[in-house]
Amino acid sequence: MSTIIDFANMIFKPIIKLGAAPIMLIVLTLIAWAIGVKFFKALEGGIKLAIALTGISSVIGLLTNAYQPAIAAFVKSTGIKLSITDLGWAPLATITWGSPYTLFFLAIMIIVNLIMLFWKKTDTLDVDIFDIWHLSFTGLLAIFMGANLLTATLLVIFIGVLKIINSDVMKPTFNDLLDDWENPMTTTHLNYMMNPIIMVFDKIFDKIFPWLDKYDFDAAELNEKIGFWGSRFAIGVYLGIFIGLIAKQNLITICTLSFTAATCLELFSIIGSWFIAAVEPLSQGVSDLANKHLGGRKLNIGLDWPFIAGRAEVWAAANVLAPIMLLEALVLPHNGILPLGGIIGMGVTPALLVVTRGKIIRMIVIGAIELPLFLYAGTASAPFITSVARKLKTPGIPRTGLISSSTKEGPIEQFIAILLGKASHGDVMMMLYFALAIAAYLAIFLWYRHEMKKRNQAYFKDGKDVGPELRLPKLDNAAKA
Repeated sequence: MSTIIDFANMIFKPIIKLGAAPIMLIVLTLIAWAIGVKFFKALEGGIKLAIALTGISSVIGLLTNAYQPAIAAFVKSTGIKLSITDLGWAPLATITWGSPYTLFFLAIMIIVNLIMLFWKKTDTLDVDIFDIWHLSFTGLLAIFMGANLLTATLLVIFIGVLKIINSDVMKPTFNDLLDDWENPMTTTHLNYMMNPIIMVFDKIFDKIFPWLDKYDFDAAELNEKIGFWGSRFAIGVYLGIFIGLIAKQNLITICTLSFTAATCLELFSIIGSWFIAAVEPLSQGVSDLANKHLGGRKLNIGLDWPFIAGRAEVWAAANVLAPIMLLEALVLPHNGILPLGGIIGMGVTPALLVVTRGKIIRMIVIGAIELPLFLYAGTASAPFITSVARKLKTPGIPRTGLISSSTKEGPIEQFIAILLGKASHGDVMMMLYFALAIAAYLAIFLWYRHEMKKRNQAYFKDGKDVGPELRLPKLDNAAKA
């Protein structure tokens, strides 16, 4: 096992140190070139993807940095103290990539993905290698809690296989969300493994609160009906005013929050379209390869989640859920984390978008119900994160106290990892809890997959014209440009 880990580090470590955008530039370029795309055309796609990732990261940083002081001011004015510092996802990625096991897990999952493609168990080629850190985080947490490398690796493979299967069943919904049935994009990001739980609540919503849907709204529809006042710009202004008021900010700060949110919502839409342009060379290469060697088999390309960032619902729900999460954090018993770095919940809203297909009221209600899972997972994983960060001497980490992230993707997977670690000590009750957790996790996923397959059959029942009951509002021109 150590030989495999050393080999994985030798191959991948020099690349990983470059960061997410350069990694994806290299990966996309080499894969496209390897399957027959002309080198400079492949390089063009790689550069565009790196630009898109950099753009999304910069805008998320702009939005988060603008809103953190307002949230901190609210907390200060209430005098409520929570001991775990929320640093957001970026430091956690740095910490996780500092472990040699992360590259080992990456090598394992590349092999698993290729085997699944060869055996026709998936149509997704996962090129989002940077985000393997989410799976690695789960495996490392299990090891920290007491699991050995073998059992942690089996857990990573188990969750990784389900992630890849999930990427296949989500593909028609992504096509609908993008209003583009020819694009090759899907995602294997861990945040979408919340889909099964969200779907449980969505079905309950269908039974008990279907009447709320008539009050739902969509930014694109509002934009058509009332112009600017239903646009992303206006929604950003509304959200800035709302959060500014609950944080008791002055007029200047409220204006800054409003205009920043408005700018970011519009930029997310524009940058989201860059992902489509970036994968066009690879898409064409995969199509040509499939026609030539795979009997016309169509492959999907697994990317990071932001290619769907053009949907305004993602950001509208995230901004509304931010103060809700803060209030929940203040009143939840046994929660120890104060949402700051993760206050704009990108680990939460993309999955809500896919399952509800952009129904804002459902996204907010279900999101509010599931947020405690993220807060409790952040609290439970804080000792692990803090210990590893200090051993690695990660820059920017506070010298005292615990650190974590309030919206780290994969909260359920973190709880399973903790149970695996504790079960590895021989505790019979923990072994039973772990077995029950794995069985429930798999059962709910299989049920969810069945429901998604029924949705996909409805999509294709009459070709691509799915009918008004399933058709989503189209993106506006800015999002498709």
